[in-house]
Amino acid sequence: MESMGGLKMKDLLSFYKGKKVLITGHTGFKGSWLTRILVNAGAKVMGYSLAPETHPNLFECADIEKGMERSVIADVRSFDNLYDAMESFKPEIVFHLAAQPIVRTSYEEPVRTYETNVMGTVKVLEAVRRVKSVRSFLNVTTDKVYKNNEWEWGYRENEELNGFDPYSNSKSCSELVTKCYKEAFFADGSVRISTARAGNVIGGGDFAKDRIIPDCVRAAMTKQDIFVRNPNSVRPFQHVLEPLFAYLLIAKRQYEDARYAGSYNVGPDEADCVTVGQLVTMFCSSWGEDLKWSTKMEIGPHEANFLKLDCSKLKSTFGWSPTWNISEAIEKTVEFSKIFLQNGDMSKCMDTQINEFIGGK
Repeated sequence: MESMGGLKMKDLLSFYKGKKVLITGHTGFKGSWLTRILVNAGAKVMGYSLAPETHPNLFECADIEKGMERSVIADVRSFDNLYDAMESFKPEIVFHLAAQPIVRTSYEEPVRTYETNVMGTVKVLEAVRRVKSVRSFLNVTTDKVYKNNEWEWGYRENEELNGFDPYSNSKSCSELVTKCYKEAFFADGSVRISTARAGNVIGGGDFAKDRIIPDCVRAAMTKQDIFVRNPNSVRPFQHVLEPLFAYLLIAKRQYEDARYAGSYNVGPDEADCVTVGQLVTMFCSSWGEDLKWSTKMEIGPHEANFLKLDCSKLKSTFGWSPTWNISEAIEKTVEFSKIFLQNGDMSKCMDTQINEFIGGK
């Protein structure tokens, strides 16, 4: 088993057995994977989220609801519904993933983006403040919370928060809201609060629009060339299981010791920060079938050209390190996608990849 600072992954998961865990955004891509991990670990899981936005979607394809204590389909902006659900369940640990997560959509719907990502965070934290069972809270944000100076080195947790586009900026605001609640209402450590700023995730079961790997899969399905807008943009791509296990680690450690509460970057090693063009080239090679890509220039909203994270804090604090490199992450994504296209067992595929990941190095 891979070790995280002396903590084996199986020991990390055993901590969650019998724990009552609330996940907002459980019907989304990351939320579905996190729910599956926790249900398999024996946690008592309640989800609170809107219905899946895409069809198909991982939540339904892999029957994620099976094994959950409760799946509430409701809006995180509705405080009364959220509070009632949380109060009735009385979770010990809360993972806040509910969000409007697409940059280009945030330009089209800025009001909804801010309402969900900022006021949604306020309402989740307010519910946490009133429900006395919660001991550990983790707000999942993004690598895009930082003011992007197009530096060639990674941003650290003490850098300025000032995302450019409505999505990124709303997540910067979500970070500030979390910090305020932490200092104003939980300074006594009664609830341990952290934020996790993850890089771009890839993996099987992501059907979102305007994301590069889902676009690649859709092109491959229809035997068309992949069109790439910004092939020279550098992003911290990582398999979805990388940040999820980091979230589980942070929430556990702060549950046990309030000194671990804070903000943490979660991203790949330096060697795995690749351009979009390199990522798509690796995807084509892994997929086969003479799949090709080309650049399609189009006028669109502003997007950062260069973005990296410095994850030394997470590594030094917990002994954490990535498990799968970028090539392995792409291979697992292609494997999952081909099983989906063959109408295979998505639940079994998820479980297999989770177990392979736990097997680690």
